[in-house]
Amino acid sequence: MKILFWGTPAYAVPTLDALHEAGHTIVGVVTQPDRRRGRGKQLVPSPVKARAEELGLPVFTPERIRKDDDCKSELAALGADVSVVVAFGQILPKDVLQQPPLGCWNGHGSLLPRWRGAGPIQWALLEGDQETGVGIMAMEEGLDTGPVLLEQRTPIQLLDSSNVLAERLSSLTAELMVQAMPLIEAAGPGPEEERLARLNVRVQAEESTYARMLEKQDYQLDWSASALGIHRKVMGLHPGAFTHWQGKRLKLLRTEPLIERLKNQLSAEARKLVGQWPTGEDPPGTILGVIEDLGLVVSSSGCPLLIREAQLEGKARSTAPVLLQQLKATPGDRIGDG
Repeated sequence: MKILFWGTPAYAVPTLDALHEAGHTIVGVVTQPDRRRGRGKQLVPSPVKARAEELGLPVFTPERIRKDDDCKSELAALGADVSVVVAFGQILPKDVLQQPPLGCWNGHGSLLPRWRGAGPIQWALLEGDQETGVGIMAMEEGLDTGPVLLEQRTPIQLLDSSNVLAERLSSLTAELMVQAMPLIEAAGPGPEEERLARLNVRVQAEESTYARMLEKQDYQLDWSASALGIHRKVMGLHPGAFTHWQGKRLKLLRTEPLIERLKNQLSAEARKLVGQWPTGEDPPGTILGVIEDLGLVVSSSGCPLLIREAQLEGKARSTAPVLLQQLKATPGDRIGDG
């Protein structure tokens, strides 16, 4: 089939590659414009643009596709049979959705209708979901409201970070989108309602949860929360969740909540630490232990939290024992004071 691909971050690249390798003709790739990044503020192309150029595919970078009539005309002239959208970053207007005769299909990283919106992977971790997945959804004007053609589930492990989970879901999205293409082709063109009926899609339930945009304050850790709540923030907002140490920002990158009921989900090293410190006897944020080969044990509102990897402001990301040398912490010190 002739496919018009829409995507921007690294998450979308495996799907582009998979469709290309499956023998489909990618007539064009639409992605976000180059952005200035890094200390030098150099213009950097999106991962999807970089990969599309490596494959020799035509690339389009509208700032706002909704208002770019020239780009819309160029895309229509490509004559795509179908549009495939994976984390593009803009809402497609109705006239764009109606261009391809076989419709526009989105690879979304959640089990819809749970976590519609821009951050489904982060919110699944933040809220402690036991599983998540990906869905291939027919796109509508609403935000992630369309019917689902295919879906694949995957469990969420306690020690999964958003990066790890995104990599897994990215691969699943690619696999599922390749599976979806022959089904969509076989259903053929025609009125949308009839096409979707032939595909036997699943209409989403009206009740849904929305993955709101994250704000700066979401990333700051509160040591009066539970160890599990803090851990979920570290994993879900990886690598951005932070606290303070002696007036400097300290990003936490890998933690383990030392909770008895979760013991079998912890690393072998962390399991040995469970139950070594009385719960709730020290103020939240108190360093309870400094363990040379593992890291810091810190009190919370309940069970302690093990910090295994962090990045002190001005330093590289570090694990024990380098991290411990940088912090020079001792039991009884407090973490989290700005």
